[in-house]
Order: sequence, then C-alpha cells, then structure tokens
Amino acid sequence: MTAHRIRINLSSQTLELRDQQGTLLATYPVSTAAKGAGEVQGSYQTPRGKHIIRAKVGAGQPANAVFVARRPTGEVWTPALGEQFPDRDWILTRILWLSGKEPGFNRRGSVDTMRRYVYIHGTPETTRLGQLGSHGCIRMDNAQLIDLFDRVEPYTPVDIVEFLVQPGSWGQLGLEAFAVREKVFIQEQAVPAEMELDEFDPISRHVLARTADGQPIGTGRLLADGHIGRLAVVAEWRGKGVGQALMDRLLDLAREAGITRLALHAQTQAAGFYRRFGFVESGEEFMEAGIPHVLMVRA
Repeated sequence: MTAHRIRINLSSQTLELRDQQGTLLATYPVSTAAKGAGEVQGSYQTPRGKHIIRAKVGAGQPANAVFVARRPTGEVWTPALGEQFPDRDWILTRILWLSGKEPGFNRRGSVDTMRRYVYIHGTPETTRLGQLGSHGCIRMDNAQLIDLFDRVEPYTPVDIVEFLVQPGSWGQLGLEAFAVREKVFIQEQAVPAEMELDEFDPISRHVLARTADGQPIGTGRLLADGHIGRLAVVAEWRGKGVGQALMDRLLDLAREAGITRLALHAQTQAAGFYRRFGFVESGEEFMEAGIPHVLMVRA
C-alpha cells in the first residue's frame, strides 16, 4: 500500500493530498478541462473516477522545463518563450501520468485515461488556477507540483470527483442530511423512524455531500465527545469515493476541535471501511436497530 492518496475535485478546482488514514497534508489549486468532465478519447475533458499514478516523469529537471511527449525539450519556459509560441499547450516541470482503474469507464478502449495521456503537470505562471482551462489534464503551479511530486510514489491512488462536502450545523444542513438518512436507514435498512432522529443532532457537527447540481448524496456527524455516526451514502453514489470524502472531512473537524480519541458504532459488514482510517474493533458484536454492529475506536 502506498503512503498517500490524492483527491482532485472538479467542482472546487482543488487537489488534496492525504495520508492513507485521512490526514490532510496539503491542498493545492488546480485547473482542469475547459470542456468539463468526460472520459472519451478526443473529448478534451478531464476523466472522473478512480485512478493511480502510473508513472512519474521529470525528476531533477528545473522548474519550467518544457516537455513534449514526456521528454524534456531542453527549453525552459519564460514569458518571452510563451509569447513566441502562443498556441502551444505547455507541459512543464514534472509529469504525474494517470491510469484509470475502472474498466469500461476510465480504463481500456476509447475511455482509457492513460492512452489519452492525462497528466498532472506544471503550467506557465500566467495560467489562472482555481478555474477550468486545460485540454483535459490537471494543471498545477510549478513549485507546488514539485512539492507534490516529491511526496508521492507510483501507484498512489487518485480519485477525480465532482461532488462537494460541506460542514455545518443541524440548522444549516439538517433537512438535506435527514433526506439522505431517511433513504438509507429508514427506507433501505428498515431502521425505525423514531430512532433515526435524536437529541444529539442539534449539538453535533454535520457534513453533507452534494453533487455538482446541489443534490444531497451523503452525510455524517461528529459529536463533541468524538463519536462519529449517521454516516450514509445514497445507493447510486456508493463506490464513488463519497463515503471516504465524508470520513475525511469528519476527521478534519475532529482535528480542528482538538479531539484525540474517536469512536463509532460500525455496522459489522462495514468494519473494513473504517479500518482504512485507523479504527480498530473494541469489544463484541452487538445489535443496534436490529443490525449487527461493533464498537470501533481510533486514538
């Protein structure tokens, strides 16, 4: 297993670097495709989904070194060189070459990310980051790219997503959060409605995942005593990194609040998911709302 993972958010135009247990190490502004998200060859769009860093190219090259077909040309970008060749799509400094992991979606055939030559790469200082603008790749500031390049290793997971995760109070997020919980817990898992809402909701910190068009797709909460609960993702968005993003944000909130010990009641079938964040089982399995659970803790 690699030491890090990356999430690129097309909605916020940011790249997050985290360790495997979810600790946020750095956030960088990026620029992805001007034509939006898409996986098809020739679309000039940025692919979504699960990827890895397949290769690292350019170690030791100077900042602003120019690459063509992943080889340094010997040029170093300057404003004067940019004016001389105004139509070139500049690939500078370093290259992190991405490969899709989802056959039929971003791997193989006409949707293969690697064969589309989609990179995380450096860009001229005149490029405006934090907004759409590339031809499909992920553009970064050159100094920040060098920092990222030196931290990560080949096969580092890279998730490219379009949803956003927002923290807030129950007053701010409660209606949408409950809509998700109602779908998942009450309708799907047959949890009694009277058990779903409790006295802890108004005093907890909540997180809500929304699609690019604002639809709520996932939620979770953090109590002041460090208990994480009510983590839920609607069925059609499972397996797309939403649960991981919700947990990451809840762990961020815990760190910001100075909480050093976390606990949760995991549905037994989901224990493996929480182990990835450093939680370990503590005690015997028990029943809660008619569903097998186990206490898990993280120091």
